[in-house]
Amino acid sequence: MEKRHNYVRKTAELATQFYINPATSQPNVSGLILAGSADFKTELSQSDMFDPRLQAKILNVVDVSYGGENGFSQAIELSAEILSNVKFIQEKRLIGKYFEEISQDTGKYVFGVDDTLKGLEMGAVETLIVWESLDMNRYQLKNSVTGEITIKHWNKEQEANHGNFRDSTTNAELEVLEKLPLLEWFANEYKRFGCALEFVTNKSQEGIPENGAKEPAPARTAPRSNLPNAQKTLLKI
Repeated sequence: MEKRHNYVRKTAELATQFYINPATSQPNVSGLILAGSADFKTELSQSDMFDPRLQAKILNVVDVSYGGENGFSQAIELSAEILSNVKFIQEKRLIGKYFEEISQDTGKYVFGVDDTLKGLEMGAVETLIVWESLDMNRYQLKNSVTGEITIKHWNKEQEANHGNFRDSTTNAELEVLEKLPLLEWFANEYKRFGCALEFVTNKSQEGIPENGAKEPAPARTAPRSNLPNAQKTLLKI
């Protein structure tokens, strides 16, 4: 009994160490799922030694048949609906804040790839919101005559237009130096711009692009400063 008591205490202490931010004294997680094959998980969740700040974050307590990674995967599978609801709520809150900026016409928002990238380069972006199904590629192109390097962001229809791969003035061929999904580029580069990156789905009303575009624009919200000439209408890209 004493060994079990000590085990509960040690686990509770480690949970506080890992999941409570010492700077803010608040949980650094949105939720906790306790999983195991015996009663220890339930005992821990009900123990006075378990930090009440973390008890409030418990989303589910599940029985699993395995240990290690297999048990971890099973716990995720058994909690799929709950985890989905958590993401839905977070997404709803994020997009709600975004549309609040729009409704108040604060100017602290922008739509579309081009304006979003301008905002990033200016260091004006606090939160970058991107639709996770964004089907657009980032091209690095080189003019075969002048050697000039340009960056283009194209959807499937634009990629199918062979004229886009020629210089509009000289008709020189534009050599593809690099082609990368724009989603991947955002994921790789967002930290360089000092902003947070949030992906949203099309599974909620909030996550569906208002312009109905197949290739919806990434959106930039809550800038640190107003962008000059910020767009007030959605762009179809």
